[in-house]
Amino acid sequence: MATKLLRMEHVNKSFPGVVALNDVEFSLEAGSIHALLGENGAGKSTLIKVLTGVEKMDGGEVYLDGNEIHVTSPFDAQKKGISTVYQEVNLCPDLSVAENIFIGREPKKHGHIDWKKINEDSKELIKEFDLNLDVTKKLGAFPVAVQQMIAIARAVDIKAKILILDEPTSSLSQAEVEKLFDIMRELKKRGLGIVFVTHFLDQVYEVTDTITVLRNGGYVGTYKTDELEKPALIGKMLGKDFDSLAEISVTQREAGENPEKFIDVENAGTAKIKNVSFSLNKGEVSGLSGLLGSGRTETARLLFGADKMTEGHIKIHDKNVSIKNPLDAIRCDIAFCSENRKTEGIIGELSIMDNIIIALQAKRGLMHVVSKKEAAEIADKYIKELNIKTPSRDQKIKNLSGGNQQKVLLARWLATDPELLIMDEPTRGIDIGAKAEIQRIVVDLAKTGMSCLFISSELEEMQRCCNTMYVLRDKKIVDKLSGDNITEANIMKSIAGEGEN
Repeated sequence: MATKLLRMEHVNKSFPGVVALNDVEFSLEAGSIHALLGENGAGKSTLIKVLTGVEKMDGGEVYLDGNEIHVTSPFDAQKKGISTVYQEVNLCPDLSVAENIFIGREPKKHGHIDWKKINEDSKELIKEFDLNLDVTKKLGAFPVAVQQMIAIARAVDIKAKILILDEPTSSLSQAEVEKLFDIMRELKKRGLGIVFVTHFLDQVYEVTDTITVLRNGGYVGTYKTDELEKPALIGKMLGKDFDSLAEISVTQREAGENPEKFIDVENAGTAKIKNVSFSLNKGEVSGLSGLLGSGRTETARLLFGADKMTEGHIKIHDKNVSIKNPLDAIRCDIAFCSENRKTEGIIGELSIMDNIIIALQAKRGLMHVVSKKEAAEIADKYIKELNIKTPSRDQKIKNLSGGNQQKVLLARWLATDPELLIMDEPTRGIDIGAKAEIQRIVVDLAKTGMSCLFISSELEEMQRCCNTMYVLRDKKIVDKLSGDNITEANIMKSIAGEGEN
């Protein structure tokens, strides 16, 4: 029989105005990979923080190897054999690979750090992870995928019994994901218990043995992965039958007979992309599809003036316009939700209200200040319309779940009353319910006459939402698909270059 490595029972945790965990339970067997799932705001992150000593629970018990434990800090968790590798690697990029692996537990020789042993041991350790690199180089010199492998190597080397992987695949290519899964399976054979937090349900079914679902801070249930079908899983996560996405009708992709054109881009380019030409119509959702590095984001940044245009022309309502920077774009009624929500979107220490009105204030200028009364009215309007889950408009945005942060950013741009809304990966890293809401919002905005430009790596949601699809490859637009021709097969053919003259 499998050994019960970890048990968490009757766990409770509240923050001001929010019950984050309510009588939650979770268990983990040695030599297993256990998915922890739920919508953003379900309580996954809080449960991990309780387990790793970042947060102190208000009530409940935690047992490791049958003995009750009280974890007081992340360092205490590591000493007890609980290690976490976060989506954003929590190591030191300016230190070497070897220093990161042994930081805080450096071997000594004659009272001094034994650098030779550190480097030799690090090199041997990373060989187990199929890595052959210079361990004396700074960690920051390597791609995110390598940094994550180093973080996992460190976790294993500190004799972890439990390895928590929090969204480890969100920035990885498919090949890198497969490599990570191979490592996870090997660690499972060694007897580690692995907690896998992800929004990619296909990956859950590929690599996990067990699934625990949380919803609204409560425990829904624990299931064997091979006994729980995906539609049933989604229903448990949402608390209802999975019909949210299906409600967005494919017929919404049908364009009108004589759509009004909003913007024309003619042979435009920046330092990163060249000779781009396309047009966007009012009342339609247009998509940019292509592999990572194809030029999707570069095209969006060109439109918004985030990258300087070096060639070509842009016309709005058949009139030439000059978009030299984002403020020019905002004054041309263009809005842009960046793919980098954390670094180019939210201002974590500011309130929801302040985050919402900041673009409107920039559009009006310093001589026309948005009053506190108007700001509150705008914030309350979008909190209600977009169903942003928060105790108040004064809550700091950093305290919201990823999906709700994304809705606040959407509210920020809707407050400027744009004619064109650009959304770059708006559903990345958020739960299935929030994805459905954002997709529906985009379609509904197009119905009001707005022009929407939608970028996503998930072809299914692109097919669902878009009237027109521009396919990019090697920084060029190589195809345009419309209506029923927007299929996964056609998109993949265009990306691969099949059928070209």
